[in-house]
Amino acid sequence: MQQPPIRIAMWSGPRNISTAMMRSFGARADTAVIDEPFYAAYLVQTGLVHPMREEVIGSQPNDWQDVVAGLLGPVPGGRPVCYQKHMTHHMIPGFGREWLGQVRNAFLVRDPAAVLASYVAKRGEVTLADIGIVQQRELFEQEADRLGRAPPVVEGADVLAAPARVLVKLCAALGLAYDEAMLRWAPGRRDSDGVWAPAWYDAVERSTGFEAPAPRDEVRLRSELQRIADAARPHYEALAEHKLR
Repeated sequence: MQQPPIRIAMWSGPRNISTAMMRSFGARADTAVIDEPFYAAYLVQTGLVHPMREEVIGSQPNDWQDVVAGLLGPVPGGRPVCYQKHMTHHMIPGFGREWLGQVRNAFLVRDPAAVLASYVAKRGEVTLADIGIVQQRELFEQEADRLGRAPPVVEGADVLAAPARVLVKLCAALGLAYDEAMLRWAPGRRDSDGVWAPAWYDAVERSTGFEAPAPRDEVRLRSELQRIADAARPHYEALAEHKLR
């Protein structure tokens, strides 16, 4: 009797290493990846203007229920593992969350000051909601309540500093065998990449693995960004307390 597929939902905010993590899991022969499946539905519901907005809307289901049906349906290529890269800020009020109980959830975090410094280099305006940290904590607490324990949390900087060590622990926490293929991948674009890749994925398209983290200089933000970072920090710290060491 065929075993049901392992479905992994990785919840991250923007400007983390979420696409590199998708590359890592996609390098496994047993894994299919899905890139930000709620993006189009999020844009339709919010009316927000993002780079390549119309292309994104035309490339994915626009109704969250159709998205969920796809995520819980047949895995692309019939593979035994499905890795779903999710942005937490896409899960706006009105998008159901009951389906999270049917997947294995994990959380990828980054210091909010570093997130904001990177985000404004791509988009000039940003709000607390844009970086998804409040939603990330809500999703984490929902999953912790369901499991009766903390779900796995990893810090992007920790992955970059010691990828094999962190990925071994992450795979174990997800009930998945570790595969050394996760450490290297071919450069370039993938058919599984979202249509928005030209606007956001230039660095990861040049990559062939996790790059060593840059020196941790103090991040200096202008005052309005610092206020957002200060508001985000308690949520980040609540998640980081549970990260895999």
